[in-house]
Amino acid sequence: MQSLEHRGPRDARWLSVPIPGIAIASENSTDAEFFKICKDSVFTASLKFGITGLTLFDKHPVTHSQIREQPVHDSPAVSVSDLKKTYSIGLLRRRKVKALQGVTFDVQPGEIFGLLGPNGAGKTTLIKVLLGLVKRTGGQAKVLDLPAGNRQGRMRIGYLPENHRIPRHLTGNTALEYYGQLSHMPLREIRAKRAELLDSVGLAKWGNATVASYSKGMLQRLGLAQAMLHDPELLILDEPTDGVDPVGRARIRETLFRLKERGTTVFLNSHLLQELELVCDHVAILQAGLLRHVGPIEDLTHATSPGVTFQVVGGETELHAALATLDKAGITYQRKDGGGQPGTLIVDSTEQSTIDQVIDSFRQADVSIASISHKRLTLEQAFLQLVDRGSEKSDHATEGGQS
Repeated sequence: MQSLEHRGPRDARWLSVPIPGIAIASENSTDAEFFKICKDSVFTASLKFGITGLTLFDKHPVTHSQIREQPVHDSPAVSVSDLKKTYSIGLLRRRKVKALQGVTFDVQPGEIFGLLGPNGAGKTTLIKVLLGLVKRTGGQAKVLDLPAGNRQGRMRIGYLPENHRIPRHLTGNTALEYYGQLSHMPLREIRAKRAELLDSVGLAKWGNATVASYSKGMLQRLGLAQAMLHDPELLILDEPTDGVDPVGRARIRETLFRLKERGTTVFLNSHLLQELELVCDHVAILQAGLLRHVGPIEDLTHATSPGVTFQVVGGETELHAALATLDKAGITYQRKDGGGQPGTLIVDSTEQSTIDQVIDSFRQADVSIASISHKRLTLEQAFLQLVDRGSEKSDHATEGGQS
């Protein structure tokens, strides 16, 4: 078993709660979620300021060896179908807030899947449903071919939440021992693995340093190490590169690729779209609880306006000659720069015959072609376009309802 840390609204002490399959939970966890976890458990309390508050032990623990013996399925690692979640907010005049509105997608085993969306889109709610921390209002959610929140399934998950907290008195090494033993891992096995794990996230020299001396980026990397410690089949990572410097982010990317090669499924939630574009196979975009898009990264970034970009090098006289030939042929283009340096010419067509004419014109005028590329959106540009279109649809729907 692993642990969840929680700070109650009226108590400044930290509460450390072992939960099957969940290493650490956010300090933003609500009291309702906390007490849901405590249900059906036998607990002992030892209140200590600043260290460990409350420890709960599962009545029927699953051993680490049993986790590894779970059968491997060909079915999706994560599957949600028409998933809905509605919150009731307010004391006297309660109102309904639809956090998830019929979300449907699958995450295949061994892929890196990204969950995107603006603040308030429902991303955190979806993750909490998958982990069993929040009850769905409708629809279905399965993780590793088991109902979301199933105890056996959670033992096969590694989780890194946003804003996680690791007890500050622990070192990198003892933190891994602490969380590993909560997952019922033998201490000998933890000690055999921890050096390699810390090295994989760039903390090889920090194993004996206390967590109190760690920067925010180092804490993120240590959190990732503990999530990987028990060899989970599924990693759920919430903002794993938040506060991590470029070198650290590169190390984390390398780690994720190695996990993918081993067949581990990685479910990522991040606001750093450039990072997701570098590692993800598929992405889902949520907005206001609605699924706006799900599919391969290429489906978004290849959704481009028609046109081909030429980077060319040549004298101004030669360039003018080539462009005059294009004008006579009726080929439309946009010229960005020139003057003997690599110039940019955007031809407003993707027809192969037109591209061939452009290439022939440059060659005949003795202009060198440095590169040819199709205009392509970045993931960030594609994301913003989708979100803007979604906002326009919502505005029209609101206007229509008011008229």
